[in-house]
Amino acid sequence: MRSREKEGARRPTIIKNTVRIVVGLALLLTAQIPLIRVLRAQDIPPSLYSEMKWRMIGPFRAGKVNSVAGLPGNPAVYYMGADGGGVWKTTDGGVTWKPIFDEESVASIGAIAVAPSNPDIVYVGTGVNTIYGDVSYGDGVYKSTNGGETWQHLGLEDTRHIARILVDPRNPDTVLVAAIGDGYGPNEERGVFRSTDGGKNWKRVLFKDNTTGAVDLCFEPGNPRVVYATLWHVIWKPEVKDQPFEPGSGFYKSKVDFRRKIGGDRAWRLRQESAGSAFT
Repeated sequence: MRSREKEGARRPTIIKNTVRIVVGLALLLTAQIPLIRVLRAQDIPPSLYSEMKWRMIGPFRAGKVNSVAGLPGNPAVYYMGADGGGVWKTTDGGVTWKPIFDEESVASIGAIAVAPSNPDIVYVGTGVNTIYGDVSYGDGVYKSTNGGETWQHLGLEDTRHIARILVDPRNPDTVLVAAIGDGYGPNEERGVFRSTDGGKNWKRVLFKDNTTGAVDLCFEPGNPRVVYATLWHVIWKPEVKDQPFEPGSGFYKSKVDFRRKIGGDRAWRLRQESAGSAFT
C-alpha cells in the first residue's frame, strides 16, 4: 500500500520532467532548422546536378520571351509573355503550349505575375520591358480571375512599357506595377503605381520626372512589406547605339509598408544615385 502511495506521489514529478524534456527538445530542434537548411544547401555535391542540361520546351512562334511565371507547388503550370506573341500557358510542364491572349488588342508583353494567395488571378503588363531602336508598346495592365481564360483591361494605357508586376503574397488585390513609360519622348504615366482594389484604381507612388521610368521591382527577401525599385532615365535617341543610363536613374527602397495608402517622396528612399551602380 505504501509503495503504491509513493509511486502515486512520484508520478506528477515524472510527468513534469518528461514535459520539460519534450519541450526542450522541440525548442532545440526548432533552433537548429535554419542551420540544417544551410548545411544541406552547402552539402549538395555538384555531381548530383552537373549532368543536368537546359532544353528547349517551346513555344516556337512567339518571339523573344520577356516574362515567365509559375504556380508555387504546381510544377506543371507556367505562363510565358512574348515580345510580340501575347501570353502562352502550359499545364503539362511545357510539353504543349496554348496562346491565351489572342482576343486582346495588344500582343507585346513585358510582365506577368500570378497572385501567390490565389493562383487563378493573373496580372499582365503589356509593352516590351526594355527600350531599343524599334519596340512594340502596350496599352497598360490586364487581369484574369480564371487562370487566363478571360481578361479584363485595368487601365494605365499611357505607360506603354510595363517591366515588372508585384502582387502582395497575402492579398491578391494589392498590386505594384513598374512602368517605363514612353521610350521616345516625355510622358507623365511612368514610375511605380499601386492598386489596393485589384486594379480598379491606381495611384502613382514613386515618380522622378517625365523622362524617368521604373524598370524593376522586388520584395525584400522574407519581408514583403519592404519593396525595392529601380528607376531608369531613358529616352532613345537616333545617335545612341546602346541603352543609355541618364541622370535620374537609381535604386530605391520603400521606407514604409508598401500596402499603406501613402506614396511619393515620403514612402521611398534613394539608395544609390549612380546610374552605373544601380544597374549592375
